[in-house]
Amino acid sequence: MKFILDKEWLYKNLQDSSVRIVDCRFSLADPEKGRTEYLAGHLPGAVYFDLEKDLSSPARDHGGRHPLPELAELVDKLETAGIDNEKVIVVYDNGEGAFAGRFWWLLHYLGHEQVYVLDGGFKQWVEANYPTTVVLPSFEKEKFNIQLKPEIMADIEEVKEAALGKNENVVIIDSREEKRYLGIEEPIDKKAGHIPGAINKPWMAGLNNGSFKREEEQKERFSDVGEDKKIIVYCGSGVTATPNFLALREAGYNNVKLYVGSFSDWISYKENKIE
Repeated sequence: MKFILDKEWLYKNLQDSSVRIVDCRFSLADPEKGRTEYLAGHLPGAVYFDLEKDLSSPARDHGGRHPLPELAELVDKLETAGIDNEKVIVVYDNGEGAFAGRFWWLLHYLGHEQVYVLDGGFKQWVEANYPTTVVLPSFEKEKFNIQLKPEIMADIEEVKEAALGKNENVVIIDSREEKRYLGIEEPIDKKAGHIPGAINKPWMAGLNNGSFKREEEQKERFSDVGEDKKIIVYCGSGVTATPNFLALREAGYNNVKLYVGSFSDWISYKENKIE
């Protein structure tokens, strides 16, 4: 697969100094849980990046629940973790794909091409009896140069145009579970429903027991979306949409954008309609 690496490859390359491993385990219900789990045991050489402290900036009136982090701060943290533009980066979570996906997307946005999500995450790594450690790694500080890729991010104006039907070549994909998409349940955000015109492709359907489905299966999931279309993916706050972003790219869709603010940003504007 293009953006997913299996645990066997990583196990064979654990000692390779050109490989850097990143642990992104996190729990939205318990924000300290991921770091606690990291300290209790992680892949050898893995550094920890926290969804809310490292990969997001504080929520404001607009921008959603997980706005982009200040890029200068993120780059400084990457450099401190020994990450430059040449390192092969393998990022993992517990197998959900969403928290690792957030880091993966951010690094691609910054222009780093050699970033991969570990298939199956920490859970399958442990199940395979591969090594873990409590040793906290330290690396010499490197230099990371930003080569921003704005073409993989959709802003709200672009989403508005698509929602109003002004651009028929754009498909909006809501990545949340069907109950939230339909507005039957909304456990997190202040309003229920979805962005007008969006179709529903729940992100978890792209995985099977923590492993990403293969290319042909992903193509089947999105078979009703033309490969020539421009695609905007969103979720509640721009995190669980990233596995769908990954899945679409694996399936051969090259014109995919993430609406980072997602539904939590959309509903922060009173004039925006909801279906």
